[in-house]
Amino acid sequence: MHLDALFRNGRFTTLVPGRPTAHTLGVFGGRIVGLDEDVAGCTADTVVDLAGAPAVPGFNDAHHHLSMVGKGLRELDVSHEAAPDLDALYRAVAERCSTLPADAWVLGAGYDQNKIGAHPTAEGLDRAAAGRPVWLVHNSHHMAVASTEAFRRAGFPDLGAVPDVAGGHVERDADGRATGLLQETTAMHLVERLLRPEPAAAWTANIARGARAAVEVGLTSVTEPGIGVVHGIGNGPADLDAYLRTRERGELAVRMTVMPYITALHDCGAFEPGNDWYGLDLGLRSGLGDEWLRVGPTKIMADGSLIGRSAAMCCDYHDTPGNKGLLQFEHEQLRRYILDAHRCNWQIATHAIGDAALDAVLDAYDEAQLRYPRPDARHRVEHAAVTSERQVARIAAMGLVPVPQGRFLSEIGDGLLTALGPERSLLAYRMRSFLDAGVELPGSTDAPVVAPDPLLSIHDMVNRRTASGASIAPAEAVTADEALRAYTVGSAYAVHEEHVKGTLARGMLADFTVLSDDLLAVAPERIRELTVGATVIGGRVAHDAGALTRVC
Repeated sequence: MHLDALFRNGRFTTLVPGRPTAHTLGVFGGRIVGLDEDVAGCTADTVVDLAGAPAVPGFNDAHHHLSMVGKGLRELDVSHEAAPDLDALYRAVAERCSTLPADAWVLGAGYDQNKIGAHPTAEGLDRAAAGRPVWLVHNSHHMAVASTEAFRRAGFPDLGAVPDVAGGHVERDADGRATGLLQETTAMHLVERLLRPEPAAAWTANIARGARAAVEVGLTSVTEPGIGVVHGIGNGPADLDAYLRTRERGELAVRMTVMPYITALHDCGAFEPGNDWYGLDLGLRSGLGDEWLRVGPTKIMADGSLIGRSAAMCCDYHDTPGNKGLLQFEHEQLRRYILDAHRCNWQIATHAIGDAALDAVLDAYDEAQLRYPRPDARHRVEHAAVTSERQVARIAAMGLVPVPQGRFLSEIGDGLLTALGPERSLLAYRMRSFLDAGVELPGSTDAPVVAPDPLLSIHDMVNRRTASGASIAPAEAVTADEALRAYTVGSAYAVHEEHVKGTLARGMLADFTVLSDDLLAVAPERIRELTVGATVIGGRVAHDAGALTRVC
């Protein structure tokens, strides 16, 4: 038999029971046709030698803002690595100004007040930018800081006249004037509405850049949590078109599942007697698409962020007494969104970080299933960051998919410990508890909130240490085998794709990642030292760092 490609002399971890390893993999039509003896004697158009390198099923990030990663790579980087203190951040803004036209905005992202000591202020940005409009997004993407000129262009020449907004917070000084900090998308929209939607060419460039970055860290599939709106996440109502354009140009390097944001859905009229359709026009819903670009769940934001102290909690934040965070929507509106989306056959992915938000979401999911029973709806809880024993049990019993982030534990773990305190931090980003309850756990980063590298995230899932070396909920650690399954099988399961992704077996997509060493054999503390040698998608090499030798 003549194949499209043969990859030989590798050490493949297949994650297939009964056949855990292989050394040769054959590809035809983008799928695996056989392993080892199955393809003995076969020829191929392309033969690639792995030179004994280990390979695993392609990494799959279940919650990764790919377009925002690409956007961040094209704008000013004010992360802690690039700007380690507040003075450095202001200097970076000033230096950026020198490269821009006189009237241009300074756009950047990635700062973390937990690491640099405080949020930037409008006054500080005014000095750094000499009166230019500046917009810097926090690394959580749940808040941002604007300069005085940015507020003026948004229609607020008087900082004392910036209005309060439901579901968000405008930070003010003692005189009631906005300091520059806007928390949550509803407040951020006061200024960000001037910046969205970006031109189609800019947004497709963001997607293409994010896709290239994804394959460089070994990702073969990504789920983008939120498109179709003009603030917070996504760029606008034509976001799916931007992905299609990127794909048509051959620049969508990674397989994508995209989540339309809940406010992009709407009442569309009757679809049968007595029933109205709630969703996107033509009955478009979760599952439409192909192996390269699919519509996945609808995304809902129930609350805010832990490091921003805006996630809705059952009790006060440890370091800010009197603050329990807030819901993004009124309880009844959140309930209505979930019931209507479930009734119309959407898979739902609700961002719920705080335990109070989680209770509201679980109650609504439970009611939706009781009112409109659906088999294997597989609704998701994005982050599930603070979860009680009772909530873990409910998630398992309801067949839900929690989506916690391993990399949060190191990159923002010290901030999490400060926000939660020693007792409640034991409930943070639980993983072992979900596995023990029988839940299929996916792997994700929430990039660009933290680095998109799956190997770093797997390291943290196993080791659970903050950047300062503090232990964070150590009883929730998983093994390297379990973390690898999460980043392959688990993430595929989270979007109903485990029948084509996650393992290396006949009939599965020929997606795999070549590593510098055996992920399952190295010491746990060395996992973060591993690197990606190559990324193969559909039997084609999407990225090669020198690990592959083409024989013919």
